[in-house]
Amino acid sequence: MASTYLTRTPSSNSNRKTFTYSAWIKIGSTATMQLFSAGDSTYYTSFRLTQTGLRATNYDPSTAWNLRTNRLFRDTSAWYHIVLRVDTTQSTASDRIRIYVNGELQTSLLENTYPSQNINDHVNSTELHAIGTTIAVGSNNFDGSMSHIHLCDGYSYDASAFGEYDANGVWKIKTSP
Repeated sequence: MASTYLTRTPSSNSNRKTFTYSAWIKIGSTATMQLFSAGDSTYYTSFRLTQTGLRATNYDPSTAWNLRTNRLFRDTSAWYHIVLRVDTTQSTASDRIRIYVNGELQTSLLENTYPSQNINDHVNSTELHAIGTTIAVGSNNFDGSMSHIHLCDGYSYDASAFGEYDANGVWKIKTSP
């Protein structure tokens, strides 16, 4: 299991209702591993790969939400582009949290508990933010490679802001999104 990760604690809150997380990943195993998290040791937001799908969760009883895709990630030789799009200001519940894989909105969900409208998330708060590990630093570390990681504060972008199909129909990175 890998042990390299990045952490940061912002000095001030910014937009906690709207953000986008995008990353190109190549997995080294099919174990549960963290992509991104923000919060404290009790309540936090988590975006991770599990053996049963890609899962985005807000572990906070007052603002809980949870999405998990049916899509499994087993190809350790492929690059995947994953996007977590959050905008809790949306009036339609299913528009508040969206997950994209290789340019495709994931509509086949194993779990789909959406947040209430206008809730504040842990992302973009003054709490710890981590890439490649959980907030309890050192558990479920990411095993593989990550590239072109973006956390867009205050913006809700779909996957086309970060990638596009080439002439052969293959999803490719936009190096200057």
